[in-house]
Amino acid sequence: MIYQFNNFIPVVHESSYVHPLAAVTGNVIIGKNVYIAPGAAIRGDWGQIIIEDGCNVQENCTIHMFPGTTVLLKEAAHIGHGAIIHGATIGKNCLIGMNAVIMDNVVLGDECIVGALSFIKADEVFDNRSLIVGNPAKKIKEVSDAMINWKTEGTKLYQQLPQQMFTTCQPVEPLRTLPEHVKQQVAIYTTWNEQKEK
Repeated sequence: MIYQFNNFIPVVHESSYVHPLAAVTGNVIIGKNVYIAPGAAIRGDWGQIIIEDGCNVQENCTIHMFPGTTVLLKEAAHIGHGAIIHGATIGKNCLIGMNAVIMDNVVLGDECIVGALSFIKADEVFDNRSLIVGNPAKKIKEVSDAMINWKTEGTKLYQQLPQQMFTTCQPVEPLRTLPEHVKQQVAIYTTWNEQKEK
């Protein structure tokens, strides 16, 4: 759902998909080909949230801030299930792992990867291509070309998802038995390793 707050109405590009079970409130700007998953809470009540083109915010993520702060997710940022972004700037093509917490005034350079369950304390700044893990999180090494290629390919799937949701997703009553033709449709997606071998 999209909610007005204090005369701020979220701006969502027509190519982007916000799931009806997500909540987008107030001073929020969402660019092109963005996917916002069910359960995400994007709350621009005390500051502004900018989500640039090609980002995705997955299930049960929270994006918020202290008063007067702008949260920025730069192009193709990938926010994994359950992550919290509180008053931070996330660089281009970054990956935030599942259930990671990124605190106030953190700045991640481009193409950083933050491990699942990591906690980045307030005011930390990381250079481009930092691999960041732990609690409190620290840079442990540089992100390799192979790692960022893997991340980029995963994000491309999410960049295609908005259009797929618009064309195929709708509320339905569940089936009570599994039709035979559905059993044959399991292997639609090949792994990235299999794609490389072709």
